[in-house]
Amino acid sequence: MKKISIVTGCYNESENVNELIRRVKLAMEPYLVKYDYEYIFIDNASEDNTVELLKIQADQDQRIKIIVNSRNFGHIRSPAYGVFQADGDAVIYIVADLQDPPEMIGEFIDKWEEGNDIVIAVKQNTEESNLMSVVRDLYYKILHKLSEVTTFKGFSGYGLFDKKVIFALRQMKDSYPFFRGMLAEAGYQVYKIPYNQPNRVRGLTKNNFYSLYDIGVLGIISTSKIPLRLMIFIGLSCSVLSFLAGLLYFILKLVYWSEMTLGIAPLVIGVFFILSILLFFLGVIGEYVGAIYTQVLNRPLVFVKERVNFDT
Repeated sequence: MKKISIVTGCYNESENVNELIRRVKLAMEPYLVKYDYEYIFIDNASEDNTVELLKIQADQDQRIKIIVNSRNFGHIRSPAYGVFQADGDAVIYIVADLQDPPEMIGEFIDKWEEGNDIVIAVKQNTEESNLMSVVRDLYYKILHKLSEVTTFKGFSGYGLFDKKVIFALRQMKDSYPFFRGMLAEAGYQVYKIPYNQPNRVRGLTKNNFYSLYDIGVLGIISTSKIPLRLMIFIGLSCSVLSFLAGLLYFILKLVYWSEMTLGIAPLVIGVFFILSILLFFLGVIGEYVGAIYTQVLNRPLVFVKERVNFDT
């Protein structure tokens, strides 16, 4: 029998894990006649009783496996490590907050059986705030324009990936992987399933401004070198404008020598303008240097404290 691996990353999700497991089991039930499956939870050092609840479930069902990290390794490294630990013929990643409907798992498997290597859920509508929707849509448009590969608008990671896709992602050996960008880089045949994302019902979101900024910037710098090249053109354009402005002031001063006083205001405005551009450029360069530094360190994605129901 072929094997389906389902992976969920979690952190302080004690209010959702039991309900998630129940709904995943119901979704997999029609497929048990032809598929075996495992359900891997990777816990990012939860501070509530998430691990205890998972262990109770794992005692009752050996298909449920648990990886407990030694500390919180963040929202990027930990889920990627969990996916790479799966050894099924297909791997499904689903978050623990129940905003990704587990009932779509059957659709993923059906489309995979039709020959698609990657089957992803793409958000058509969401119940989040209008401002967040606008910001998210704007980000995806910018990412699509800048990226050197075709990215997936509205895809947050929920989907099914054939084992050859997972093998290709492992070969990239990225120490801080942007999972969505890696999928786009790998290629393979993609099928998109639209869905409406509900609001979180229980528990608190773990996303904050920093985490959203982190994954947003990571998405750009890991898929594009265009921001670095834009600096050259912006710098050249500013230099030309500064030269023309200086030349204009020089001509006006020659023509209206006694009437025109330059004053200090244009000088101050120009200095602050140039300094702001320089600081922005340094920030962009710093993001790329930081990404290079992370790759050079080549540290493991996570360090594991405990494994449950794994053979080795």
